[in-house]
Amino acid sequence: MTLRAFVARLEIGPVSALLVAAAGLFAFVSLADEVREGETHRFDEAILLALRNPLDPADPIGPWWVEAMMRDVTALGGTVVLTLITVVVVLYLAIDGKRGAALLLAVSVGGGALLSTLLKIGFDRPRPDLVAHLVDVRTLSFPSGHAMLSAVTYLTIGVLVARVSPKRRIKVYVAAVALVLTLSIGLSRVYLGVHWPTDVLAGWSIGAAWAMACWLGAIFLQRRGSVESEGEPVDSNGLPVDRTD
Repeated sequence: MTLRAFVARLEIGPVSALLVAAAGLFAFVSLADEVREGETHRFDEAILLALRNPLDPADPIGPWWVEAMMRDVTALGGTVVLTLITVVVVLYLAIDGKRGAALLLAVSVGGGALLSTLLKIGFDRPRPDLVAHLVDVRTLSFPSGHAMLSAVTYLTIGVLVARVSPKRRIKVYVAAVALVLTLSIGLSRVYLGVHWPTDVLAGWSIGAAWAMACWLGAIFLQRRGSVESEGEPVDSNGLPVDRTD
C-alpha cells in the first residue's frame, strides 16, 4: 500500500481524538507535577488577584451583572444540572432505539465523575483562601470538578451526537457548543474565586482526554455494531463518511 493510499484511508476524526486525548493526559500530568512542587503558586495568585478589586479582594472586577452571569454559568457545571442533562439524553437515546449509545454515555459520565472524585482525594489540594468565595464550596480543589465534569459530559454528548449525525455542519455546531460551555464553566470557577487557575486547566485537560477516549470507544463499538450509527453513510470499506451538505 502506498503512503497516499494509507493516508486516504485514515479518518481525521479518530486521529484527532487520539492526539487530543494524549495531549490532554500529558498536560494533566505536567500540571499535577508542577502543582505538587508548588511551582504554580505565583501564577495562580496573580490570576486570582487580577480578577478582584485591589482595595477589596471580596469584590470581583466588572459590573454587578458579570458576577450574576458567572453564577448562572457555573451552575451549568454543577452536579445536579449535569446529572439531569445526562439522564435526559440517556433516556432520549434509549427511547430512540440507540441503547448502545445510551449505555456508553452513562458509563462515560459516571466513570468521569468517579475519576474526578478519586483525583481530588488523591491530590488533596485545599480551595483558594486568597480571595473570598462568591459561591458555596465544600469539596477539594484539584482538579476542578466543574471544569472536568463539564468537559466529560458536554464533550461526550457532543461527540456521540456528532457520530450519529451525517452532516458535517451539525458536527461542527455541536462540538462548538460543547467547547464553549466547557470553557465558560471553567472560567467562571476562577472568577468566583473557588478554584486556582491550575485546578481548572487540569480539569479541562483530563476531562477532554476522557471525552476523547470515549469518542474513540464509540467509534470502535460503532464499527462492531454495538453503538448505533443510524443514517450515517459508509464508504467502500464500511467506514462512516461525512456529508458536506
